Amino acid sequence: MHDVTEVNADPRNSVLIKAARGEEVPYTPVWFMRQAGRSLPEYRKVREGVGMLESCRRPDLVTEITLQPVRRHDVDAAIFFSDIVVPLAAAGVDLDIVAGVGPVVAQPFRTRADLARLPELTPDMVTDITESVQLITAELGGTPLIGFAGAPFTLASYLIEGGPSKNHENTKALMYGDPQLWKDLCARLAQISGAFLRVQAAAGASAIQLFDSWVGNLPLDDYRRFVQPHSRTALAAVDDLPGIDVPKIHFGVGTGELLGAMGEAGADVVGVDFRVSLDAARERTGNQYALQGNLDPALLFAPWEPLAARVDEIVAAGRRAKGHIFNLGHGVLPSTDPDVVTRVVERVHSLSAR
Repeated sequence: MHDVTEVNADPRNSVLIKAARGEEVPYTPVWFMRQAGRSLPEYRKVREGVGMLESCRRPDLVTEITLQPVRRHDVDAAIFFSDIVVPLAAAGVDLDIVAGVGPVVAQPFRTRADLARLPELTPDMVTDITESVQLITAELGGTPLIGFAGAPFTLASYLIEGGPSKNHENTKALMYGDPQLWKDLCARLAQISGAFLRVQAAAGASAIQLFDSWVGNLPLDDYRRFVQPHSRTALAAVDDLPGIDVPKIHFGVGTGELLGAMGEAGADVVGVDFRVSLDAARERTGNQYALQGNLDPALLFAPWEPLAARVDEIVAAGRRAKGHIFNLGHGVLPSTDPDVVTRVVERVHSLSAR
């Protein structure tokens, strides 16, 4: 549907960016969360013997990994290869990304004194990110690059729990027990996330996505009180870049009850996971935003007929929304057959072409 070698094309006029703005498009654009990753043999090859954090800070590797799925699948956007804890590590937090576990923080955040270990993020701390984005966008030509950061709530949970958590008991204990410390921590994290997004947008990313993995663990009233103001701050960090209009995607997992409030945090596009239909998401958001989603990643393992039928349903529902970007309802699972991903892209493109 598009040619990666179209070096003269402006990615800001691409189908994906138009869909993000709710404008008329010739076909439904598609990309996949975690499209650059373990499902691709070429990814596993270049990552051999290189730790995750190092992979995210080496411009040569970041460029290659980000471009791999665009070459293979003909998706309509590249997603910047990174991890949500990269800006925390860049700001000096002692952490590692442990294979099979995820991010692990050496000293979990529990008291006001811990705020001193979390300085603001400045562009000079992430010059490698600027370099990576510039290298990637030079290769992508007219295909947009989506910048990426973790949202304050999810970053706070990793810091407070010391790693991934099912119940977020320490996070909630601090949030409800010391609301002022929670507010101060999230304000700092909003600055870090926002600065990370701004660096990517300033270097050439055409859109950004704020990813809130764990916020679906909160009820709506608590989301509005404890989370929404900080997510709004992070998203707003790209608003005043001179001469640059960057559409903003806001996505969370298990956030069916929060979709409207997540849009209100400053999104142009609300990401929808696979637990809620696009029609329901459209109603819950008052059709004020473009929608992104929302094929269940596990359906990529099903026989083609039921998979294709669900793809068709999602494309049809997307046509009823203000705008639609086809995606999964979460990330590509590591053991997914890449050929199935490519076939889904082809199906979405051919089915939706007007």
